[in-house]
Amino acid sequence: MSLTNRGESAGSGRRWFPSSLLGRVLLLTLLAMASAQIISSVAWIATFRAQQVQGLVATTRNLAQSAAATAQFFNSLPLEYRHIVLDQLRDMGGTRFFVSLNDRRINMTPLPDTERKRLVTEEVESVLRRRLGNRINLHVDFVDPANLRILNSEMPLDALPQSWAHYALTLEPLNPPVLVTQVEVTEDEWLYLAAALPAPYVSLEDEGIPGQQILFLVVMIAILFPVLAWLIRQQTRPLRRLARAARDLPLEDNQPPLVEKGSAEIVAVTRSFNTMRRRLQSYISDRNQLFRAISHDLKTPITRLRLRVDLIEDDAMRERLEADLRELELLAKNALQSIKDSDIHENAEPVDVERMLRDMAEAYQGDGPGQVTVQGHCRAYRGKPLALKRCFGNLVDNAVKYGNRALVRIEDAAGELRIHVEDEGPGVSEDQLARIFEPYYRLDKNQHQGFGLGLGIARNIAQSHGGELEISNRSTGGLHVTLTLPRH
Repeated sequence: MSLTNRGESAGSGRRWFPSSLLGRVLLLTLLAMASAQIISSVAWIATFRAQQVQGLVATTRNLAQSAAATAQFFNSLPLEYRHIVLDQLRDMGGTRFFVSLNDRRINMTPLPDTERKRLVTEEVESVLRRRLGNRINLHVDFVDPANLRILNSEMPLDALPQSWAHYALTLEPLNPPVLVTQVEVTEDEWLYLAAALPAPYVSLEDEGIPGQQILFLVVMIAILFPVLAWLIRQQTRPLRRLARAARDLPLEDNQPPLVEKGSAEIVAVTRSFNTMRRRLQSYISDRNQLFRAISHDLKTPITRLRLRVDLIEDDAMRERLEADLRELELLAKNALQSIKDSDIHENAEPVDVERMLRDMAEAYQGDGPGQVTVQGHCRAYRGKPLALKRCFGNLVDNAVKYGNRALVRIEDAAGELRIHVEDEGPGVSEDQLARIFEPYYRLDKNQHQGFGLGLGIARNIAQSHGGELEISNRSTGGLHVTLTLPRH
């Protein structure tokens, strides 16, 4: 796998991860908040459930104490008074239970077994046996109100007169589980006590996350995220401005420096960028002045040498000297031209790259049909038009010059634009590939067209747009040049 493919594979594996600082901070904040909420919610729910279980056990312990007291009270009454007391309890209230005396234990469909039900049932039985004796015959279970049966006839609770149920057992509107305790007080006589679980302990199931906890999390995220997004956007705005300035790198003297504002780190980076830009401006200005001075100063001695060469009578010697002077003059002119081609001062604007390349292909039709073929489509690219035209022109010229034909393929993606230029030439050896961008380096020493500056100028233009130029040999012969231009 090539380095490019590996990079694409790694990039596709991280495609879910945002590329912007705003997106990354928001995503990491969301993950941190979710992790913190999950941890705190787990701890809170565990504490909440433990408190619920403790409260439920304590409540049912009190019910068991009342049930034991009621059973002891009935055991202390003479037989002939027990039904009289039952009638008084039904008419006047005064107890938390529906109480009756039955000649047998009533069987009912119990609620499904859960951990809470087991704990509560064991607690009730423990209290009753401790108060009434371990040998007491009793049965404790929880019943759904719809399955509750009372009296020897095993009728449902709804079949009773309203006055009985009103004083003894109130189920509406919660319809909680009913604790049914049946104690054998004497042979063939069972004391029946039914009591509803009081609020808030009206469930024997493990409850999920309370709705208010979820609502709190949603409200917190809804409030925090917009504020955090606005804050990060305000802090990263100077960074975006700095990125645009670094991409375009305006080196004209009339361009004002970037405003130094934001956090201390951003101010330091902006100040360093302004310092670097001033140094580059000074360096380019000094370089241009130096080459102009050299070009101007060389004209006078070259002119004097030409006059002196004309005085030489030896024709062979005169021709050699004139050739040397012409080469010296061309070297100076081309060095200046290289500086001008690489240093193009223009503003970035949308460029129709596809139309530009197809126009170049049509310009080669006069030299032979099909010399330059363009494939693919792309959207407009924001860049420097003249610089891009010179870059494309150098690549196509190089392909036609050394490979006779050029195939230009356009690949457009969301984040970058790629231009592939392939020729049918002999290719380049590995040692030449390492030097192909060097100034004045030519692949064919026997050719006298050009000075080996075209590829170097093309790469400088690509790098000025934040891109790169790569060259490799095709497996079928010829060169494959890939120009990558990022979309900002």
